[in-house]
Order: sequence, then C-alpha cells, then structure tokens
Amino acid sequence: MESILKKKSKSRNSPVRRSKAIEAEDGTLTDRAYRELEERIVTLQLLPGTVLSEQALALRLKIGRTPIREALQRLARDGLVVIMPRRGIMVSEINLKLQLRLLEVRRELERLMASLAAERATPDERSEFSEIAAAMLAAATKADDIAFMRLDQRFNILIATAARNEFARRSMGLMNALSRRFWYQHYQEVADLPLAAKLHAAVAEAVAQKKAKAAASASDRLIDYIEDFARKTLDS
Repeated sequence: MESILKKKSKSRNSPVRRSKAIEAEDGTLTDRAYRELEERIVTLQLLPGTVLSEQALALRLKIGRTPIREALQRLARDGLVVIMPRRGIMVSEINLKLQLRLLEVRRELERLMASLAAERATPDERSEFSEIAAAMLAAATKADDIAFMRLDQRFNILIATAARNEFARRSMGLMNALSRRFWYQHYQEVADLPLAAKLHAAVAEAVAQKKAKAAASASDRLIDYIEDFARKTLDS
C-alpha cells in the first residue's frame, strides 16, 4: 500500500499541459476549490463516508470558506457529496447499481457528443484531441493512473465543449466524476489500463479526423468496455 501511495503522490506532481477548456473553467477560487476537491474525492483521497468540514477544507486548501461552500454545493449536484442539514457534509457512497443505470444514459449521450464533436470541433480542438490520444497511450504505458485520470477529465471537458450542445454538456457533467471515481476504485483489480487508453484514444482520433460515424462507433466500444468493467467488479 505504501508503494502505491508514493506512486500516486509522485504522479500528482507530474506536469500535465492544461487545456484551454480546463483553464477557462478554473478562473475563480470556487473553480479551484471544486477542481481540487473533485480530484481528491475521485481518486479516493477522501473516501466514501468521510464527513467533511468547511473550515478544515479551507485550511487545507488555503481557500476561504465561501468558495469551499460553493464548491461543495457543486459537488453535491454532481453526486459526489451529500449535504445533510444540521448534520454536515459527507462524501457519497459508491453504488454499482447506480453506476449501471448511469451507463445506460452515458451510452446515448456520449455517442451523440462524439458525433457532434467530430462535426463541430475547431482546428485547435482537433489538434488537442490528437494530443490527448497520444498522452493517454503514454500514460497507460507508464501505468500512471493519476495522469490518465487527469487526461480523461480533460478529454471529457474538451468533447463537451467541441460538441457545442449545452444541454448534453450539462447532463454529462453530472455523470463524469461519478464514473471516474468508480473506475479508480476498481481499476487495479479488474481494469485493463492499456485497453482503456486505446479505446479513449480511438474516440479522440476519430473526432480529430472529422469522422462522425467512426467517433460514434468508437464511443459505443468504449462504453461496452466500461459496462463490462463495472460488471466484473461484482467478482473482484
């Protein structure tokens, strides 16, 4: 366990080029508090069932309590924390049945967004999709789980931006963090990181090459893998 924690700590300090889409969403203290807390919850530094204190989080992140409170409200909308009146704030539990229901919706939305992104992405966005594809494959080769998770988040934000559909973007925003946390909890037991990277990269490359049908098909293959992964956790 100690060696795993050291590896994750080292990975968190490794430089990863930030996309313009992420930078645009990270402009305020609330945004920064949200991103830092979201990563800590998704990567299980804050475990399910943990009771959170606004004051303690403000001290730990060196951010005021108001941005922390606003970030926690956003995390509650994402399903990552539960706000209990007069009782506090708790990191939500991880639920397989919930994950499988979530995947039913993800399949349809991600297919649509991949197709739209292939049609509507700008030249700069297409270049970034190619960069993400290469970086994901490299992260998998190095077994760098934190780098892969950050790239997956960057991919999700970029494809939502490139699809140019605010309703699909809002809907996916409610599912991405829950999905990444579920994957992170179980990937060491049942996941195939190189295969996951290859499937993500196939979507990214199809979008980069303006191939809408190929992007939709690649998205379906990715969700097939994620659903199979979720079901395998029953046996892990």
